[in-house]
Amino acid sequence: MESVLKVGLALGGKVFPQKRAKFDRKNYFYPDLPKGYQISQYDEPLVEGGGLLDIRIRRIHLEEDAGNLIHEKSHSLVDYNRAGLPLMELVTEPDITSAAQAVAFAEALQSILRYLEVADADMEKGQMRLEANVSINMGTKVEVKNINSFKALRAAINYEYQRQKGLLEKKRKIAQETRGWNDLKQATVSQRSKEEAHDYRYFSEPDLPPLDISAFNIDQLKKEVPELPVAKIKRFEEEFKLTPDQAGMVVSDRWAAKFFEEAVSELAEEVEDKESAVKLLFNYFTSDLWGLMEKEEITFHDLKIDPKDFAHLIAMISKKEVSSRIAKDMLAEMIKTGLDPHDIIKEEKWRQVSDPSRLKDLVEKIIKDNPKAVADYKAGKTTALQFLIGRAMSELGGKANPAILKETFENLLR
Repeated sequence: MESVLKVGLALGGKVFPQKRAKFDRKNYFYPDLPKGYQISQYDEPLVEGGGLLDIRIRRIHLEEDAGNLIHEKSHSLVDYNRAGLPLMELVTEPDITSAAQAVAFAEALQSILRYLEVADADMEKGQMRLEANVSINMGTKVEVKNINSFKALRAAINYEYQRQKGLLEKKRKIAQETRGWNDLKQATVSQRSKEEAHDYRYFSEPDLPPLDISAFNIDQLKKEVPELPVAKIKRFEEEFKLTPDQAGMVVSDRWAAKFFEEAVSELAEEVEDKESAVKLLFNYFTSDLWGLMEKEEITFHDLKIDPKDFAHLIAMISKKEVSSRIAKDMLAEMIKTGLDPHDIIKEEKWRQVSDPSRLKDLVEKIIKDNPKAVADYKAGKTTALQFLIGRAMSELGGKANPAILKETFENLLR
Protein backbone atom coordinates (compact mmCIF):
# COMPACT_ATOMS: atom_id res chain seq x y z
CA MET A 1 0.00 0.00 0.00
CA GLU A 2 2.90 2.37 0.75
CA SER A 3 4.26 1.69 -2.74
CA VAL A 4 0.95 2.79 -4.28
CA LEU A 5 0.89 5.91 -2.10
CA LYS A 6 4.45 6.81 -3.22
CA VAL A 7 3.40 6.51 -6.87
CA GLY A 8 0.44 8.78 -6.14
CA LEU A 9 2.66 11.36 -4.43
CA ALA A 10 5.20 11.24 -7.28
CA LEU A 11 2.44 11.93 -9.81
CA GLY A 12 0.94 14.79 -7.80
CA GLY A 13 -2.17 12.89 -6.75
CA LYS A 14 -4.17 13.21 -3.54
CA VAL A 15 -3.65 10.27 -1.19
CA PHE A 16 -6.61 9.04 0.90
CA PRO A 17 -8.90 11.56 -0.89
CA GLN A 18 -11.96 10.41 1.08
CA LYS A 19 -10.02 10.67 4.37
CA ARG A 20 -10.45 6.92 4.64
CA ALA A 21 -9.92 3.83 2.48
CA LYS A 22 -11.40 0.39 2.23
CA PHE A 23 -11.50 -2.66 -0.04
CA ASP A 24 -14.51 -3.84 -2.03
CA ARG A 25 -15.69 -6.97 -3.77
CA LYS A 26 -16.00 -6.78 -7.53
CA ASN A 27 -18.20 -9.66 -8.63
CA TYR A 28 -17.89 -11.29 -12.03
CA PHE A 29 -17.40 -14.74 -13.51
CA TYR A 30 -14.44 -15.52 -15.75
CA PRO A 31 -12.09 -18.54 -15.93
CA ASP A 32 -9.14 -16.55 -14.51
CA LEU A 33 -11.13 -15.66 -11.34
CA PRO A 34 -11.88 -18.90 -9.47
CA LYS A 35 -13.67 -17.23 -6.52
CA GLY A 36 -16.19 -15.46 -8.74
CA TYR A 37 -15.14 -12.10 -7.24
CA GLN A 38 -12.05 -9.89 -7.03
CA ILE A 39 -10.95 -7.86 -4.01
CA SER A 40 -10.52 -4.32 -5.32
CA GLN A 41 -11.30 -0.70 -4.41
CA TYR A 42 -14.35 1.14 -5.69
CA ASP A 43 -15.42 4.39 -4.04
CA GLU A 44 -12.50 4.87 -1.62
CA PRO A 45 -9.27 4.37 -3.60
CA LEU A 46 -5.82 5.08 -2.20
CA VAL A 47 -5.13 7.91 -4.67
CA GLU A 48 -7.13 10.28 -6.85
CA GLY A 49 -5.90 12.89 -9.33
CA GLY A 50 -2.40 13.79 -10.45
CA GLY A 51 -0.94 13.70 -13.92
CA LEU A 52 1.93 12.76 -16.19
CA LEU A 53 2.93 14.30 -19.56
CA ASP A 54 -0.21 16.50 -19.53
CA ILE A 55 -2.40 13.41 -19.12
CA ARG A 56 -4.67 13.52 -16.07
CA ILE A 57 -4.88 10.54 -13.78
CA ARG A 58 -8.30 9.59 -12.47
CA ARG A 59 -7.32 7.16 -9.70
CA ILE A 60 -4.76 4.65 -8.46
CA HIS A 61 -5.95 1.75 -6.37
CA LEU A 62 -4.84 -1.63 -5.10
CA GLU A 63 -6.54 -4.90 -5.97
CA GLU A 64 -5.74 -8.58 -6.23
CA ASP A 65 -4.45 -10.01 -9.47
CA ALA A 66 -6.36 -12.66 -11.37
CA GLY A 67 -4.98 -15.80 -12.96
CA ASN A 68 -3.20 -15.92 -16.30
CA LEU A 69 -5.09 -17.21 -19.33
CA ILE A 70 -3.05 -18.85 -22.09
CA HIS A 71 -5.06 -19.24 -25.28
CA GLU A 72 -4.17 -22.14 -27.58
CA LYS A 73 -5.74 -22.97 -30.95
CA SER A 74 -8.51 -25.22 -29.65
CA HIS A 75 -8.50 -24.51 -25.91
CA SER A 76 -7.28 -22.21 -23.15
CA LEU A 77 -5.05 -22.92 -20.16
CA VAL A 78 -5.31 -21.13 -16.81
CA ASP A 79 -2.33 -20.47 -14.53
CA TYR A 80 -3.59 -19.53 -11.06
CA ASN A 81 -0.15 -18.99 -9.49
CA ARG A 82 -0.35 -15.20 -9.52
CA ALA A 83 -4.02 -15.03 -8.45
CA GLY A 84 -4.39 -13.08 -5.20
CA LEU A 85 -1.11 -11.17 -5.50
CA PRO A 86 -1.32 -7.39 -4.90
CA LEU A 87 -1.71 -5.39 -8.10
CA MET A 88 -1.65 -1.62 -8.53
CA GLU A 89 -4.06 -0.27 -11.12
CA LEU A 90 -3.72 3.24 -12.52
CA VAL A 91 -6.53 4.74 -14.59
CA THR A 92 -6.13 7.86 -16.72
CA GLU A 93 -8.75 10.34 -17.86
CA PRO A 94 -9.63 10.17 -21.59
CA ASP A 95 -6.91 12.68 -22.52
CA ILE A 96 -4.85 10.45 -24.81
CA THR A 97 -5.48 11.13 -28.50
CA SER A 98 -2.98 8.87 -30.28
CA ALA A 99 -1.11 5.59 -29.99
CA ALA A 100 2.19 7.51 -29.85
CA GLN A 101 0.97 9.54 -26.87
CA ALA A 102 -0.18 6.36 -25.10
CA VAL A 103 3.24 4.75 -25.60
CA ALA A 104 5.04 7.87 -24.33
CA PHE A 105 2.84 7.88 -21.21
CA ALA A 106 3.42 4.18 -20.53
CA GLU A 107 7.18 4.50 -20.98
CA ALA A 108 7.30 7.52 -18.66
CA LEU A 109 5.24 5.66 -16.04
CA GLN A 110 7.53 2.62 -16.24
CA SER A 111 10.55 4.87 -15.64
CA ILE A 112 8.89 6.47 -12.59
CA LEU A 113 8.00 3.06 -11.09
CA ARG A 114 11.65 2.07 -11.39
CA TYR A 115 12.91 5.36 -9.95
CA LEU A 116 10.63 4.88 -6.94
CA GLU A 117 11.87 1.27 -6.65
CA VAL A 118 8.30 0.06 -6.17
CA ALA A 119 8.53 -2.31 -9.17
CA ASP A 120 10.94 -3.51 -11.83
CA ALA A 121 8.00 -3.09 -14.23
CA ASP A 122 9.55 -5.58 -16.65
CA MET A 123 7.02 -6.05 -19.45
CA GLU A 124 8.54 -9.36 -20.60
CA LYS A 125 8.12 -10.80 -17.11
CA GLY A 126 4.53 -9.62 -16.78
CA GLN A 127 5.39 -7.10 -14.05
CA MET A 128 3.63 -4.33 -15.95
CA ARG A 129 0.63 -4.77 -18.19
CA LEU A 130 -1.31 -2.30 -20.30
CA GLU A 131 -4.98 -1.96 -21.16
CA ALA A 132 -6.27 0.53 -23.69
CA ASN A 133 -9.80 1.90 -23.74
CA VAL A 134 -10.42 2.98 -27.33
CA SER A 135 -13.31 5.12 -28.52
CA ILE A 136 -13.24 7.13 -31.73
CA ASN A 137 -16.64 8.76 -31.26
CA MET A 138 -16.34 9.64 -27.53
CA GLY A 139 -19.19 7.26 -26.87
CA THR A 140 -18.96 3.48 -26.89
CA LYS A 141 -15.56 2.35 -25.64
CA VAL A 142 -13.74 -0.90 -26.25
CA GLU A 143 -11.23 -2.16 -23.71
CA VAL A 144 -8.23 -3.98 -25.20
CA LYS A 145 -6.44 -6.36 -22.81
CA ASN A 146 -3.43 -8.67 -23.03
CA ILE A 147 -1.01 -5.91 -24.09
CA ASN A 148 2.47 -6.84 -22.89
CA SER A 149 4.81 -4.48 -24.74
CA PHE A 150 4.95 -0.86 -25.87
CA LYS A 151 5.13 -2.06 -29.47
CA ALA A 152 1.94 -4.09 -28.95
CA LEU A 153 0.25 -1.08 -27.32
CA ARG A 154 0.90 1.05 -30.38
CA ALA A 155 -0.25 -1.71 -32.75
CA ALA A 156 -3.38 -2.55 -30.73
CA ILE A 157 -4.60 1.04 -30.55
CA ASN A 158 -3.96 1.67 -34.24
CA TYR A 159 -5.70 -1.58 -35.21
CA GLU A 160 -8.69 -0.86 -33.00
CA TYR A 161 -8.98 2.67 -34.38
CA GLN A 162 -9.13 1.32 -37.94
CA ARG A 163 -11.60 -1.43 -36.95
CA GLN A 164 -14.00 1.02 -35.30
CA LYS A 165 -13.62 3.51 -38.14
CA GLY A 166 -14.52 0.76 -40.62
CA LEU A 167 -17.65 -0.15 -38.64
CA LEU A 168 -18.86 3.46 -38.51
CA GLU A 169 -18.23 3.93 -42.24
CA LYS A 170 -20.46 0.91 -42.86
CA LYS A 171 -23.14 2.43 -40.57
CA ARG A 172 -22.66 -0.43 -38.11
CA LYS A 173 -22.81 -0.14 -34.35
CA ILE A 174 -19.69 -0.45 -32.19
CA ALA A 175 -20.28 -2.93 -29.38
CA GLN A 176 -19.09 -2.07 -25.88
CA GLU A 177 -16.86 -5.04 -25.14
CA THR A 178 -13.55 -6.34 -23.89
CA ARG A 179 -11.18 -7.46 -26.63
CA GLY A 180 -7.81 -9.13 -26.39
CA TRP A 181 -4.70 -8.35 -28.43
CA ASN A 182 -3.42 -11.27 -30.48
CA ASP A 183 0.26 -10.64 -31.16
CA LEU A 184 0.52 -13.36 -33.80
CA LYS A 185 -2.44 -12.14 -35.82
CA GLN A 186 -1.70 -8.48 -35.03
CA ALA A 187 -5.39 -8.02 -34.35
CA THR A 188 -7.86 -7.54 -31.50
CA VAL A 189 -10.30 -10.38 -30.83
CA SER A 190 -13.57 -10.23 -28.92
CA GLN A 191 -13.53 -11.79 -25.42
CA ARG A 192 -16.68 -10.69 -23.62
CA SER A 193 -19.22 -7.88 -23.43
CA LYS A 194 -18.03 -4.96 -21.33
CA GLU A 195 -19.82 -4.57 -18.02
CA GLU A 196 -20.80 -1.26 -16.44
CA ALA A 197 -19.86 -0.55 -12.82
CA HIS A 198 -23.29 -1.61 -11.52
CA ASP A 199 -22.90 -4.98 -13.25
CA TYR A 200 -20.09 -5.85 -10.87
CA ARG A 201 -22.37 -5.46 -7.83
CA TYR A 202 -19.67 -3.80 -5.73
CA PHE A 203 -19.97 -3.99 -1.95
CA SER A 204 -17.50 -3.50 0.91
CA GLU A 205 -15.22 -6.50 1.38
CA PRO A 206 -16.60 -8.12 4.58
CA ASP A 207 -13.36 -9.93 5.46
CA LEU A 208 -11.19 -6.78 5.46
CA PRO A 209 -11.93 -3.82 7.77
CA PRO A 210 -11.39 -0.21 6.58
CA LEU A 211 -7.76 0.91 6.63
CA ASP A 212 -6.42 2.84 9.60
CA ILE A 213 -4.93 5.70 7.57
CA SER A 214 -3.27 7.21 10.65
CA ALA A 215 -0.82 4.30 10.48
CA PHE A 216 0.70 5.74 7.29
CA ASN A 217 3.44 8.38 7.61
CA ILE A 218 2.71 10.46 4.51
CA ASP A 219 5.41 13.05 5.27
CA GLN A 220 8.03 10.30 5.38
CA LEU A 221 6.75 8.82 2.12
CA LYS A 222 7.07 12.24 0.47
CA LYS A 223 10.73 12.38 1.53
CA GLU A 224 11.32 8.99 -0.09
CA VAL A 225 10.22 10.24 -3.52
CA PRO A 226 13.46 10.98 -5.46
CA GLU A 227 14.06 13.45 -8.26
CA LEU A 228 11.97 12.02 -11.08
CA PRO A 229 13.01 11.46 -14.73
CA VAL A 230 11.37 14.53 -16.30
CA ALA A 231 13.00 16.90 -13.82
CA LYS A 232 16.32 15.07 -14.01
CA ILE A 233 16.37 15.21 -17.82
CA LYS A 234 15.84 18.98 -17.72
CA ARG A 235 18.60 19.41 -15.13
CA PHE A 236 21.04 17.23 -17.07
CA GLU A 237 20.39 19.32 -20.19
CA GLU A 238 21.15 22.53 -18.29
CA GLU A 239 24.06 21.36 -16.10
CA PHE A 240 25.86 18.99 -18.45
CA LYS A 241 24.86 20.54 -21.81
CA LEU A 242 23.37 17.27 -23.04
CA THR A 243 20.77 17.19 -25.79
CA PRO A 244 17.24 16.05 -24.79
CA ASP A 245 17.87 12.66 -26.43
CA GLN A 246 21.22 12.24 -24.68
CA ALA A 247 19.77 13.23 -21.30
CA GLY A 248 16.82 10.89 -21.83
CA MET A 249 19.16 8.02 -22.64
CA VAL A 250 21.16 8.48 -19.42
CA VAL A 251 18.14 9.14 -17.21
CA SER A 252 16.22 6.12 -18.52
CA ASP A 253 17.84 4.09 -15.73
CA ARG A 254 18.01 5.63 -12.25
CA TRP A 255 21.30 3.91 -11.38
CA ALA A 256 22.85 4.82 -14.72
CA ALA A 257 21.94 8.45 -14.05
CA LYS A 258 23.44 8.28 -10.56
CA PHE A 259 26.69 6.74 -11.89
CA PHE A 260 26.90 9.33 -14.69
CA GLU A 261 26.33 12.28 -12.37
CA GLU A 262 28.93 11.12 -9.85
CA ALA A 263 31.45 10.53 -12.65
CA VAL A 264 30.85 14.01 -14.13
CA SER A 265 31.25 15.60 -10.70
CA GLU A 266 34.67 13.95 -10.27
CA LEU A 267 35.72 14.72 -13.85
CA ALA A 268 35.01 18.44 -13.43
CA GLU A 269 37.80 18.62 -10.83
CA GLU A 270 40.39 17.02 -13.15
CA VAL A 271 39.99 18.81 -16.48
CA GLU A 272 39.98 22.40 -17.71
CA ASP A 273 37.54 22.04 -20.60
CA LYS A 274 34.62 20.49 -18.70
CA GLU A 275 32.09 20.63 -21.56
CA SER A 276 34.30 18.69 -24.00
CA ALA A 277 35.27 16.20 -21.30
CA VAL A 278 31.60 15.57 -20.42
CA LYS A 279 30.86 14.85 -24.10
CA LEU A 280 33.76 12.40 -24.11
CA LEU A 281 32.47 10.79 -20.90
CA PHE A 282 28.97 10.50 -22.39
CA ASN A 283 30.32 8.72 -25.48
CA TYR A 284 32.37 6.21 -23.49
CA PHE A 285 29.51 5.77 -21.01
CA THR A 286 26.76 5.01 -23.53
CA SER A 287 28.82 3.03 -26.02
CA ASP A 288 31.87 1.38 -24.47
CA LEU A 289 30.74 0.95 -20.86
CA TRP A 290 27.17 -0.08 -21.70
CA GLY A 291 28.43 -2.34 -24.46
CA LEU A 292 30.79 -4.17 -22.11
CA MET A 293 28.07 -4.43 -19.44
CA GLU A 294 25.68 -5.95 -21.97
CA LYS A 295 28.36 -8.39 -23.08
CA GLU A 296 29.08 -9.43 -19.48
CA GLU A 297 25.33 -9.42 -18.67
CA ILE A 298 25.73 -7.15 -15.63
CA THR A 299 23.76 -4.18 -14.30
CA PHE A 300 24.92 -1.08 -12.45
CA HIS A 301 24.23 -2.97 -9.23
CA ASP A 302 26.84 -5.56 -10.26
CA LEU A 303 29.37 -3.13 -11.75
CA LYS A 304 32.76 -3.19 -10.03
CA ILE A 305 33.86 0.15 -11.48
CA ASP A 306 33.53 3.16 -9.18
CA PRO A 307 32.17 6.31 -10.91
CA LYS A 308 35.26 8.22 -9.75
CA ASP A 309 37.56 5.67 -11.39
CA PHE A 310 35.58 5.92 -14.62
CA ALA A 311 36.04 9.70 -14.46
CA HIS A 312 39.79 9.20 -13.93
CA LEU A 313 39.96 7.14 -17.12
CA ILE A 314 38.09 9.81 -19.12
CA ALA A 315 40.42 12.48 -17.71
CA MET A 316 43.43 10.44 -18.83
CA ILE A 317 42.00 10.23 -22.36
CA SER A 318 41.17 13.95 -22.35
CA LYS A 319 44.73 14.83 -21.30
CA LYS A 320 46.19 12.52 -23.99
CA GLU A 321 47.79 10.36 -21.31
CA VAL A 322 46.31 7.24 -22.93
CA SER A 323 45.10 6.57 -26.46
CA SER A 324 41.51 5.67 -27.28
CA ARG A 325 42.61 2.13 -28.14
CA ILE A 326 44.37 1.63 -24.79
CA ALA A 327 41.47 3.27 -22.93
CA LYS A 328 39.00 0.73 -24.32
CA ASP A 329 41.25 -2.15 -23.22
CA MET A 330 41.73 -0.56 -19.79
CA LEU A 331 37.96 -0.18 -19.39
CA ALA A 332 37.51 -3.89 -20.06
CA GLU A 333 40.18 -4.59 -17.42
CA MET A 334 38.43 -2.27 -14.96
CA ILE A 335 35.13 -4.12 -15.43
CA LYS A 336 36.85 -7.42 -14.62
CA THR A 337 38.94 -6.21 -11.66
CA GLY A 338 37.41 -2.97 -10.39
CA LEU A 339 40.90 -1.41 -10.31
CA ASP A 340 41.61 2.32 -10.57
CA PRO A 341 43.03 3.16 -14.03
CA HIS A 342 46.07 4.75 -12.36
CA ASP A 343 46.90 1.36 -10.83
CA ILE A 344 46.36 -0.45 -14.12
CA ILE A 345 48.62 1.86 -16.11
CA LYS A 346 51.54 1.23 -13.75
CA GLU A 347 52.02 -2.05 -15.58
CA GLU A 348 54.40 -1.76 -18.55
CA LYS A 349 51.92 -3.24 -21.04
CA TRP A 350 49.51 -0.34 -20.51
CA ARG A 351 51.97 2.55 -20.58
CA GLN A 352 51.70 5.00 -23.42
CA VAL A 353 54.83 5.51 -25.51
CA SER A 354 55.54 9.25 -25.64
CA ASP A 355 59.34 9.23 -26.04
CA PRO A 356 60.04 10.89 -29.44
CA SER A 357 63.36 9.07 -29.84
CA ARG A 358 61.67 5.71 -29.38
CA LEU A 359 58.89 6.61 -31.77
CA LYS A 360 61.33 7.95 -34.38
CA ASP A 361 62.84 4.51 -35.05
CA LEU A 362 59.38 3.03 -35.58
CA VAL A 363 58.22 5.91 -37.79
CA GLU A 364 61.31 5.56 -40.01
CA LYS A 365 60.54 1.85 -40.43
CA ILE A 366 56.88 2.53 -41.33
CA ILE A 367 57.92 5.15 -43.88
CA LYS A 368 60.41 2.75 -45.47
CA ASP A 369 57.87 -0.12 -45.63
CA ASN A 370 55.05 1.96 -47.16
CA PRO A 371 56.44 3.97 -50.11
CA LYS A 372 53.06 4.32 -51.87
CA ALA A 373 51.40 5.89 -48.83
CA VAL A 374 54.38 8.22 -48.46
CA ALA A 375 54.10 9.26 -52.10
CA ASP A 376 50.35 9.82 -51.72
CA TYR A 377 50.92 12.02 -48.67
CA LYS A 378 53.53 14.11 -50.47
CA ALA A 379 51.09 14.44 -53.37
CA GLY A 380 48.61 16.09 -51.02
CA LYS A 381 46.47 13.15 -49.83
CA THR A 382 46.18 13.81 -46.09
CA THR A 383 44.37 10.52 -45.52
CA ALA A 384 47.64 8.74 -46.31
CA LEU A 385 49.08 10.15 -43.10
CA GLN A 386 46.27 8.58 -41.09
CA PHE A 387 47.08 5.25 -42.75
CA LEU A 388 50.74 5.54 -41.71
CA ILE A 389 49.79 6.55 -38.15
CA GLY A 390 47.42 3.59 -38.01
CA ARG A 391 50.22 1.21 -39.02
CA ALA A 392 52.46 2.61 -36.30
CA MET A 393 49.70 2.36 -33.72
CA SER A 394 49.15 -1.26 -34.71
CA GLU A 395 52.86 -2.01 -34.26
CA LEU A 396 52.76 -0.63 -30.71
CA GLY A 397 49.40 -2.15 -29.80
CA GLY A 398 47.75 1.28 -29.64
CA LYS A 399 50.16 2.54 -26.98
CA ALA A 400 51.75 5.38 -28.95
CA ASN A 401 50.91 8.95 -27.98
CA PRO A 402 48.87 9.97 -31.06
CA ALA A 403 49.86 13.65 -30.96
CA ILE A 404 53.61 12.96 -30.71
CA LEU A 405 53.35 10.18 -33.29
CA LYS A 406 51.65 12.54 -35.77
CA GLU A 407 54.26 15.22 -35.15
CA THR A 408 57.10 12.73 -35.69
CA PHE A 409 55.65 11.59 -39.02
CA GLU A 410 55.16 15.18 -40.20
CA ASN A 411 58.75 16.11 -39.30
CA LEU A 412 60.24 13.10 -41.10
CA LEU A 413 58.05 13.48 -44.20
CA ARG A 414 58.94 17.12 -44.88
